[in-house]
Amino acid sequence: MARKRRFTLPGVPQHIVQRGHNREPCFYSDSDHYCYLDNVKLSAQHNHCIIHAYCLMTNHVHLLVTPMTSYGVSHFMQDIGRKYVRYVNYTYRRSGTLWEGRFKAGLVDSEAYLLTCMRYIELNPVRAGMVSHPGEYQWSSYGVNAYGKTSAIIQPHPMYLELGKTDTDRNRAYRELFRHHIDNDQLHAIREALNQELVLGRDDFKEKIQHMIQRQVRPGISGRPRIEEDDWAYLAYVI
Repeated sequence: MARKRRFTLPGVPQHIVQRGHNREPCFYSDSDHYCYLDNVKLSAQHNHCIIHAYCLMTNHVHLLVTPMTSYGVSHFMQDIGRKYVRYVNYTYRRSGTLWEGRFKAGLVDSEAYLLTCMRYIELNPVRAGMVSHPGEYQWSSYGVNAYGKTSAIIQPHPMYLELGKTDTDRNRAYRELFRHHIDNDQLHAIREALNQELVLGRDDFKEKIQHMIQRQVRPGISGRPRIEEDDWAYLAYVI
């Protein structure tokens, strides 16, 4: 069976997850985490990708990335995957695959879901019962987005910048978002879009994306006519 083509639009964020083969660990030590994050930084720079959030779990990785080119995400993930697998195989005297097939990715409607998706990613260790608060987990971007920790990886998305006029204001406002639970409908929408590699967003956003790429963006909906020129301006506004 032919592989499903990915959704990729320059300037539109993507929620990405890559899992370990057979749910086995991808990280065994602090050095492994540092190595992976260093690869993320270098690969993002090389492939013109902007990282807004991340979380390195024991056996999988979440990233929120905005590619600035049509090939950005695929090349970015290929670069990381190759370099990190070589590192793990050499360090632990192993061979073979580390990842469970291809990574999964879904487009994200910035205006409606960007901040929710960031929270979803950084709350992974809490949902897994590893910590009671996201700030207790070292291997996520929460410390950067919530407390202003220095990072060579994270670049704020415009929706994040709208949280306040200063870094302190934005950090405080971001922390406040974590006082509220992500409701079950939003959790389901995020997981469905990611697992099926569809689009996470409002109906009008999905309509525009579907027009543009001539592909199904939600379960059970057929393709639609090609997007008109003036719709590009609309899309640039809503993302």
